[in-house]
Amino acid sequence: MASSLEINGINKRFGKGDKTVEVLKRIDISVDPGEFLILVGPSGCGKSTLLNIIAGLEEPTEGELRIAGKDVLGVPPKDRDIAMVFQSYALYPTMTVADNIGFALEMRGVPKVEREARVREVARLMQMEDLLDRRPSQLSGGQRQRVAMGRALARKPKLFLFDEPLSNLDAKLRVEMRAEIKRLHQESGVTSVYVTHDQVEAMTLGSRIAVMKGGVIQQLGTPDEIYNQPVNTYVAGFIGSPPMNVLNGHVVEDGQFLLDGSTVRLPCPIAHDGPVQLGLRPEHLRINTDSDWRGEVRLVEPTGADTYVVVTTEAGQVIVRTPPQLPVHEGDTVGIEVHLDRALWFDAQSGNRIVD
Repeated sequence: MASSLEINGINKRFGKGDKTVEVLKRIDISVDPGEFLILVGPSGCGKSTLLNIIAGLEEPTEGELRIAGKDVLGVPPKDRDIAMVFQSYALYPTMTVADNIGFALEMRGVPKVEREARVREVARLMQMEDLLDRRPSQLSGGQRQRVAMGRALARKPKLFLFDEPLSNLDAKLRVEMRAEIKRLHQESGVTSVYVTHDQVEAMTLGSRIAVMKGGVIQQLGTPDEIYNQPVNTYVAGFIGSPPMNVLNGHVVEDGQFLLDGSTVRLPCPIAHDGPVQLGLRPEHLRINTDSDWRGEVRLVEPTGADTYVVVTTEAGQVIVRTPPQLPVHEGDTVGIEVHLDRALWFDAQSGNRIVD
């Protein structure tokens, strides 16, 4: 089966001479039909530039781009058979919801009967049959975003592109719309590429995630791979909320890891010369009074289902996820137990994960 999207060796530079800025550096991604790919990273990492190149709003400096097996470099956006949902809803204020959804079909000369049938089909899929006669000013932010997605979906594109579509919504609506987008993708089966800086969106929506930094893909994998097997400390710190605890130390004799600034030694399965960093997710630590590794509780953050406890130790500050009923208070001295079967080890100089 041919890929829905092939990105090969895409580079993008802006400016000339000494003022040249390279914003994308040899991007290679193959997206399978029906896949939901997330491009995630901080502002300025190149994710929106890459999406604009896929859409035809930017041309790459070098590389190849194919949609459904067709070379689309130089092809205008309107001829790429894509649909795009932006951060702004970009709805026509004087048109009804039905007219907004069907406008692109009208511009393509789709007959009225067929157009109206498609609008009704999309309205049912988006659960907004009762909104078709309203205008955008009569809708909430979440309803407007559903109309924008419905308008894009009405065309039955080969590729769905999302450019941070939930950024303008409040926290509750973001959660609702994440579920809406996931349901929409499951029902429509349209291949999708979604840009966000929110790692929670990335983890909950994507079938695969490309974590970007400085125009380079640091890791491309499933949410489980990205979370549990990050290739470096950047990915480990970017994905996960709270982020992974990363502690400095050295591998010493008898297969032990000595935490910097501390006398605490932990069993270590790797042999490595030079400084090493130990990576531990908050859920892989426990408060245990009997543990030799001790520290002072500096902050307790209840979240309802869990409580996050920030502990300052001689080896550095760590965050521990605990049950909400655990009696821990600021100023307490506690012991920290480590689930070393879930530990990750990184080379401190390169930041890359050390694989056994």
